[in-house]
Parts: sequence; C-alpha cells; structure tokens
Amino acid sequence: MQQLVDLVVDRGIGRITIHRPAARNALTWSAMEAFGATVEQAYQATDLRALIVSGEGGSFCAGGDLFELDGYPSRLDGVRLSSLMAEALDRLEALPVPTIAAIEGPALGGGAEIALACDVRLMADGAALGMMHVRLAITPAWGGGQRLIRLVGYARALEWMAAGRVFAASEAWQAGLANRAVPRGQAVAEAVSLAQEFAANDAQAVRAVKRIARAGIQLPTSEAMRLERESFPDLWAAPAHLQASAGFVAKRNHRPRPA
Repeated sequence: MQQLVDLVVDRGIGRITIHRPAARNALTWSAMEAFGATVEQAYQATDLRALIVSGEGGSFCAGGDLFELDGYPSRLDGVRLSSLMAEALDRLEALPVPTIAAIEGPALGGGAEIALACDVRLMADGAALGMMHVRLAITPAWGGGQRLIRLVGYARALEWMAAGRVFAASEAWQAGLANRAVPRGQAVAEAVSLAQEFAANDAQAVRAVKRIARAGIQLPTSEAMRLERESFPDLWAAPAHLQASAGFVAKRNHRPRPA
C-alpha cells in the first residue's frame, strides 16, 4: 500500500511527495501526521543537499481535506489542526538545506502555507496559489500568514488574505510569490534541475548561505550582519575553499597574457 506522504533521497536530492491525487492531495489527519514524519526523516538524511516538496497527479495540495475535517468542529479540534501542521512547517522551514516547492495545479489554503514554508517556489502554467482561508471564515494557522507578510509586506499580504485572492503562475511570479513560472507538467523537472545546481556547490557553503539568508528575515540587521561575518572565516579556511581557490589561481597562471 502506497504511503500518504513519502520521502525519497537520490544523490543528495530529496523529494517529499503527497500521494492523494484523487483528493487533489488534500490532507487528512493521517496525511498531516505523515507529512510531519517525512520532514523529520529529512533531518536524518545525512547526505541531503536540497529538498523538493510536490504532490502526485498534477496537484500540489488543496489544503485540509474538509470531507474529513468537517467532522471535527470543536475548538480543541482547531487547536489540534493548527498545531499539527504548524510544527511540521516550522521544521520544514528550518531545514538547513534549500527547499523547493514544485507546484502543479492547486496550492490553496493549507497547500499555499506548505509552499510558503519552502525557500523557493516554482509554479507551472495552470497552477494556482492562494491564501483563501477567509472564504471558509477562518485564517491561516500554519504560519503562512506571517510568511506571506515577510515575503510581500504587510499591506499586500493583508489585502490578499482578506480578499481570499488566488494567483495563477504568471501572476504569482509578478507578485514575487513564485521564483519562476514554468510550463505545465515541468515543475518537478525544473525543481530537480535547480536542486542539482544547489548540490553542485559545497554543501557547507550552501547551508551557510541559507543560514545567513534566514537570519536576514528573522533577526535585527545588526545581528544578521554579525552572523554573516562570523560564518565566513571557517569557510575561508576550509578544504573546499582552499581547493577551489588554488584551482582558480592555477587557471589564471596558465591563461595566455594579452598581447
């Protein structure tokens, strides 16, 4: 029996896939628990260089599966629903390697929150990204509201969430919600290609890049700049840099001098 959510790692590139295509990969309680478990598995993959999040069957994730969740109407159910995936997405965001959302079809409500917890978003033609919780008389609860504010600013985030705005791929790219708009059916392939670019560079340097980038949005500027400076000396003295620098100098020494 196929798992609801699984993680496969191949040559340093991981892929978390949600396997509920008949429901546009909407999340049941079991699927949410499985999603959190796969994120924890990613922390245990010592060779992980980049991680892709995607859905099976032409959909990313349509949010929570209301056909199940509608049967859990109490406030305590709301607490459980908000905390379960909020914790999983906090962990996803904090992974030390770059994460890429490969978005085909709908990424709506909670699905949009998953996408926003990734570092990079690639959206295929025909995909949709929307924080449209308000249409169900609720708010984001998995951290997506704060991530959207961080990404596009207060005024636009409030407008889009309060209106339940849904973006097509080209609109999301223009609005700064997506890094790239790609042809339909190519989101995962493009994500793999980008992940390979990340993996081609020194793993510690790439992790440091993510660390200082996250510091820039989470810490006061002075602290983020201090962390950036402090990350540099160890990398400068590391074998990977010494080898790369020596190779660069050797090539320059053998380059023909201009006449």
